[in-house]
Amino acid sequence: MPLASRMRPKSFAEFFGHAALVSKNSYLKKIIENDALFSMILWGPPGTGKTTLAQLIAEETKADFIKISAVDSGAQKLRDVIAKAQENFKNNKRTILFLDEIHRWNKAQQDKLLPYVERGLIILIGATTENPSFEINSALLSRARVFVLPKLEVESLEKIIKNALADKVNGLGNKNIKISEETISFLANIANGDARVALNVLEASANYSLKIDNELIKKIIQKTNLIYDKNGDEHYNVISALHKSMRGGDADASVYWLARMLEGGEDPIYIARRLVRFASEDIGLANNTALLLANATFDACHRLGVPECNVHLSQCVIYLAKSPKSIVAYEAYNKAKRDVEKFGNLPVPLHIRNAPTKLMKNLNYGKDYKYTPKEDSSDQEYLPEELRGIKYI
Repeated sequence: MPLASRMRPKSFAEFFGHAALVSKNSYLKKIIENDALFSMILWGPPGTGKTTLAQLIAEETKADFIKISAVDSGAQKLRDVIAKAQENFKNNKRTILFLDEIHRWNKAQQDKLLPYVERGLIILIGATTENPSFEINSALLSRARVFVLPKLEVESLEKIIKNALADKVNGLGNKNIKISEETISFLANIANGDARVALNVLEASANYSLKIDNELIKKIIQKTNLIYDKNGDEHYNVISALHKSMRGGDADASVYWLARMLEGGEDPIYIARRLVRFASEDIGLANNTALLLANATFDACHRLGVPECNVHLSQCVIYLAKSPKSIVAYEAYNKAKRDVEKFGNLPVPLHIRNAPTKLMKNLNYGKDYKYTPKEDSSDQEYLPEELRGIKYI
């Protein structure tokens, strides 16, 4: 068995990276302890522990665990599962159906699950890398609870790697492997939140040499040119290159740096967020449509994920690079911010204060205010007295 399979957690204590989900006082643990299990959807990227969590839930609840994949299973497989569930039901035993990649079943296939989930004949645990709001039938979704398993943090991946290095039964503890803390951190970073990737690369490296360093890991994954440490200098170097290429109007360079980030495993949401910022900071009033496109791209990345959203990001990056630039809004805000910091809370001029009560009117709130739609207000002041005549734009 591969190392990743051998090191699959046997208990919640070994399930690293999702403390809020499986801690002693978490909602999920309380549900299990109270024997009140319900159907659920586990949503997260590959290698974050969706299958493992489902298996641990089955073991904790003493349920019959049946795993099928939506990729290669259809109506006949579901009928077999239901037959087994009915048999378990007669013997007072719970059945958990773990449906991997549930989003690959179409609406009609998902509909077939509804009556069995509703009657409690099966406890459905669906796993998906796609947004359940768009990929799971609303009727099925309303009968299940969604739990999000985000990418594993570097610290959690480091624990998983060290666990595998120390374990003499299922791991590599008997191999006397020499590996530094820095290399463990390097491997954890390039695994991109995926424990399976981290352990597969570790195992391949150990099969090649008992001395593992950064260069060996690069050699093993055979993508040296795509090594992209999202928490290191290269992360900031590449996003800076993308930003400055767009600012300079070089669409070709912009697309190149975008591809470097995406193919290196960068989160598309991070890139999309930076594009939304760029649309106002660097383009701003020169082309207000840029912000609309950037927001639409951000939404597309949420809906689709990689690799589908790559083309949306490319379209947006090219458009932003070719667009005229203006930093008027960016500079105006920074100038106003400096005055806020310098002068503190200057009082609002009385004539532009709202006066909803008689007391406020008696205190001259709103007195002599000129209503622009009906009268000439060209000489009306709107800034505090200390800032009269100042220009930010």
